[in-house]
Amino acid sequence: MLMRDDPIAGAYPECVNRLIEQFSKLPGIGRRSAERLAFHLLKADPDDAMQLSRAIADVKQSVRHCGVCYNLTEEDPCGICRNERRDASLVMVVEQPRDLISLEQTGMYGGVYHVLMGRLDPLAGIGPEHLTLGDLFARIDDSSRNSRSVAVREVILGLNPNLEGDTTALHLAEDLQRRGVRVSRLARGIPTGSQLEYANRAVLSDAIQGRQAMSE
Repeated sequence: MLMRDDPIAGAYPECVNRLIEQFSKLPGIGRRSAERLAFHLLKADPDDAMQLSRAIADVKQSVRHCGVCYNLTEEDPCGICRNERRDASLVMVVEQPRDLISLEQTGMYGGVYHVLMGRLDPLAGIGPEHLTLGDLFARIDDSSRNSRSVAVREVILGLNPNLEGDTTALHLAEDLQRRGVRVSRLARGIPTGSQLEYANRAVLSDAIQGRQAMSE
């Protein structure tokens, strides 16, 4: 972030300093990258720059979490939950919306999803109460809470294959099996310790097709 007593910051107009500071807050954006982005906007056509501004405003004002699955959406429920061609009795549990997007890009999954909005991580103070576990269990216990009011028959644990993902999967499997639904997990074609969002489509397709039942 630019500091007020930074001599380079003093060379810019105040509004440019603020823009650079805001860009610097983005993940993976350092000071020099923030400066390049700011100067790109300064040189851009005014209409293009304002389209970016409007796109940011629209995202913050219009995008919300689906009331059923917690996917990102402009309409509630989301398009996947509303889609009558999807098998609503098959629910894939993922950690974040970006994992859902990665799995959707394979074109190999025809069920619906549930986004936990995180994973169990006791060392970081993240427990079950910080996730959407209660809403997942409600979808299973009461079919009217599930997509298109269809009863859930199988839950696929599509969590990242690392320590926190495995801990979350084991915690979920125990509660889900008590509810009488089939519980499976993605096949381990995905390397342990990796992230779903970085796996290629072929690996994710194999993981979906080769999913394995969780031991009871």
